[in-house]
Amino acid sequence: MSLDLGFILITTVTAFLPYSTNALLHSGSASHGVSPRDYYLTTDAHWFNQTLDHYSPHDHRKFRQRYYEYLDNFRAPDGPVFMIICGEGPCSGIAKDYMSVLAKKFEAGVVSLEHRYYGKSHPFNSLATENLRYLSSKQALFDLAAFRQHYQEALNVKLNRSSGSSDNPWFFFGVSYPGALSAWFRLKFPHLTCGSLASSAVVDAVYDFSAFDQQIAESAGQECKAALQETNKLLELGLKVNRKAVKALFNATELHVDADFLYLTADAAVMAFQYGNSDKLCVPLVKAKKNGSDLVETFSKYVRDHCMKVWGLDVRPYNRKHLRNTVVTAYSTYRIWWFQVCTELAYFQVAPANNSVRSQQINTEYHLDLCKSLFGKGTYPEVDATNLYYGGNKIAATKIIFTNGSQDPWRHASKQTSSPELPSYIMDCHNCGHGTDLRGCPQSPMVIEGKSTNCSSPDVVNKVRQQMVEHIDLWLSECRGSTRSSK
Repeated sequence: MSLDLGFILITTVTAFLPYSTNALLHSGSASHGVSPRDYYLTTDAHWFNQTLDHYSPHDHRKFRQRYYEYLDNFRAPDGPVFMIICGEGPCSGIAKDYMSVLAKKFEAGVVSLEHRYYGKSHPFNSLATENLRYLSSKQALFDLAAFRQHYQEALNVKLNRSSGSSDNPWFFFGVSYPGALSAWFRLKFPHLTCGSLASSAVVDAVYDFSAFDQQIAESAGQECKAALQETNKLLELGLKVNRKAVKALFNATELHVDADFLYLTADAAVMAFQYGNSDKLCVPLVKAKKNGSDLVETFSKYVRDHCMKVWGLDVRPYNRKHLRNTVVTAYSTYRIWWFQVCTELAYFQVAPANNSVRSQQINTEYHLDLCKSLFGKGTYPEVDATNLYYGGNKIAATKIIFTNGSQDPWRHASKQTSSPELPSYIMDCHNCGHGTDLRGCPQSPMVIEGKSTNCSSPDVVNKVRQQMVEHIDLWLSECRGSTRSSK
C-alpha cells in the first residue's frame, strides 16, 4: 500500500529514494551511473530537540528530530525560507528537484524536517503499538510549527537581529502525504507561512478508495487494461495450482498469504502509472497478449527488471512477519506508515465491484485484517474524524496551491476544484503522475531539477509551474507588505 513510493524510494537509494503505492511509498530510485549524492543539494544532517507530546502540559519528554538546511541561494537578511516537508519515509537530504530551481529563483533558504518516527527521528527504540501513540498528522503539524519557530529564532541570531525582529517570509512545500501536511499546516497555522504548495496532496482521507483502481484502469487504456485483467486472473489461477512456482517468478516466495502477494503485484502495476512509466508495463504486456505469449511471465519480467531493479520495490514490506517487527530497522518505514493508515488515514485501495484491474481479494476486510494483525484488535482508521478536523477536499483555507498529474490515482484523494484562494491545477499528459510539478517526467527514476523535457506535453507542466511561481511571488510579497505595515 504505498502513497509515495517515490518519496520512500529517493530516500532509499541513499538510505533506502522518495511511498509506496500503498503506492505512496515506493518510487524514485536513482538513474544508473549517477551517484546518489548528485541528487541532493545537501545531505548534511542537523538535529532539533522536539517535544514528544504537544498536547500534554505535563509530559516534557523530547526526542531528536533530523533536519537539513541549504542556504547557498539565501538572500540575507530578508530572503524567504522554503520549508520542504518530509513524509512517510527516511529524509536523507534536500533533493535537487524543481525545488532547487525555485530556491534559486526566489533567493530562498531551504530547510527540510524529517517526519517523527521515520528515518532517524525515532522517539523510541521499539515500534510496539503502545509506543506509536504519538504518531499522527496532528503531532507532525505541531512539530513543523515548533521547528519553524526554533529555526527562525536561530536565523535571527545568525543575522544579528533582535528577537523581536520581523520574521522572514516562509512558504511550505510537500508532495503526497507531505503535500497534505503542507495544506493542513496553512489551514491550522496560517500566521506561520505565507502560503503552501500541496502537490499530489491526499487531503481527503478515503476509507474504501476504489477510485484509485478505477484511475489505473482509465490510464491504462482498453488494451492494457484487458491485458492486466487477464494477467490477474491467471495469477489467481496459478496460485491455486502451484503458488510457490508463481511467487518464485516474482522473487516473492516469502509471502505466505496469497492476498499479500496479490497486493504486491497490484502495487507493481500501479507504479508504472503513478510515476510516469506506463509504457514499461503496457507495451510488452499488450504485445504478449496479441502474440499469445505467457502473460504472467511477461508481467513478472516487468516487476523484476523495472519495479525491483530500477524503482526499488521490495518484497519485505508485504511480508507480515517484517511488518510485525517492532525493532527499528531500515524497513521500519512500512510498519510506521501502516500505523498511520490503520488509525487515521485509510486510503484502502480496494478493488472496485466491476472492471477492476486488481484482485477482488484486496477488499475492505483484507485491510482491516492486516491492521488487526499488525497493531492489535480494535485498530480502525478514524477517517470521519480526520476529515472533520481538516475538511477533506472541502478544506476551508487560503493561499494553497494544489497540483495533480492526470495519470496519478492519488489525485482522487486531493482537491481538484479550483478557486481564487485555493487554485488547483491538473497537468494532463501521458506520463504526468505523482508530484510531476516538482519531480518532472518520469517521476521515477528521479530527474535532476525536475526537468519537464521528457514529459509527453512539456508545455502543460511548464504552464502550471509558471502559475505556481506567480502565486508564490504574490503571496510572498503580500507577506512582506503585511510585515512592513505592522511595524
